[in-house]
Amino acid sequence: MSQTTIKPLGDRVLLEIRESAEQMKGGILIPDTAKEKPQEYTVIALGTGKLDDKGAKIPFDVKVGDIVLTSRYGGSEVKVGDKEYKIVGQDDILAIVG
Repeated sequence: MSQTTIKPLGDRVLLEIRESAEQMKGGILIPDTAKEKPQEYTVIALGTGKLDDKGAKIPFDVKVGDIVLTSRYGGSEVKVGDKEYKIVGQDDILAIVG
């Protein structure tokens, strides 16, 4: 897992893009601009949590280290140094992988 200075707030989750091993068939190289963004991420940090109507914190469904799938267009992409991250609301996480 990587270290970052980004700390999500509220019910937001900081995700790191998982690098997938690319297989080339027939020797064709696909440029980065033509590739689809992956939707599989590693949870790096959790926000401070959302409060219910009574002021109690609502627990997160994910934890740091989980591999998750997100909606394609949800959240905000952020680049820090050479690392790409995505910040999403917990509701944008569709599933935990594995």
